[in-house]
Amino acid sequence: MATPIKIISFSILVFVTINIADGQAQPNQSTLVFYLQDVGKGPKATVSPVIGINGKVWSYNTFGTIFVVDDPVTLSPNPFSTQIGKAQGTITVTSQDGGNVNIVLSIVFNNAQYAGSTLEIQGTSRQRDNLRELGVVSGTGRFRFARGFVVFETISYDPTYSQSVIRLTLTLEIP
Repeated sequence: MATPIKIISFSILVFVTINIADGQAQPNQSTLVFYLQDVGKGPKATVSPVIGINGKVWSYNTFGTIFVVDDPVTLSPNPFSTQIGKAQGTITVTSQDGGNVNIVLSIVFNNAQYAGSTLEIQGTSRQRDNLRELGVVSGTGRFRFARGFVVFETISYDPTYSQSVIRLTLTLEIP
């Protein structure tokens, strides 16, 4: 039989447990969408192979090829839209069949809202998939301690200039 003391003790325990759970800081979740303007050929190339295996063609499909990236990041797919930063980093073809690349990329913001902040993206990208999910492993400035994931989606590709527009949909938790 429940005594008044047991009922009161149980009620206090439930009240304290609920208040502790509510008092814990919950991260804020945000979704941001940006576009990479990626150009692989010509005088305005923003991605370029820098090293590979001797005797092999350096390409996105050749194991061991390493690329450097300095893509403009814009607010819309239009390459002339507002640029808010640069995507800078490396892409390494890491699978023998050329299907996977390892990406280490920093989004370096230069717009008023996020100037000086960065987001750090890392992971394996399955090149032949339309949607490629990678991890957001950190950030600085406004994105300090950020974590989450990003979905890369190629929305247009021009093979003549090896020019792509890639939508980045970032889902972030920022404490």
